[in-house]
Amino acid sequence: MTIQQKKPSAARHGFKTGESIVYPAHGVGTITAIEEQEVAGMKLELFVIDFEKDKMRLKVPVAKAMSIGMRKLSETDFVDRALKVVQGKARVKRTMWSRRAQEYDAKINSGDLISIAEVVRDLYRAENQPEQSYSERQLYEAALDRMAREIAAVNKMSETEAVRLVEVNLNKGPKRGKVVEEDDSQDEAA
Repeated sequence: MTIQQKKPSAARHGFKTGESIVYPAHGVGTITAIEEQEVAGMKLELFVIDFEKDKMRLKVPVAKAMSIGMRKLSETDFVDRALKVVQGKARVKRTMWSRRAQEYDAKINSGDLISIAEVVRDLYRAENQPEQSYSERQLYEAALDRMAREIAAVNKMSETEAVRLVEVNLNKGPKRGKVVEEDDSQDEAA
């Protein structure tokens, strides 16, 4: 198995080394290199992506990058739209928690900033609201972290500042005194 390092300015499928990207299952990472590896006698080009916060390195085949949902960071107007989403009214379906938890988890791992913002909005609890269960809190924090990381990268701010920005927008929303429950039939009308 041989590994060859490509030039630092190398670019593939619109992605280039040194660029921050969003990988659906892990969030914001940086392409540190584009390598060529020989696997089972075939040459394979790979993006080497570092996720600094998770202290993780991922190698993604260049040919698969688009199909797995790897994308560039959102534009600032898209970030603004996501912040508007968290200001909205929480939409909690009347389904079993296990099913909702699966849906929330799928949204978080979709890599779509708007879907992640919906999870943050729906699971947010103000000071005057009832406590969250452990699993609700875990999902909320995962979504908030994923959203804050992308906002921090786009707006060139710290993650702490990005979390504060999201929380400020959450508190601009409708009265956070009670959770509004909706069933699927009301969802279509909205």
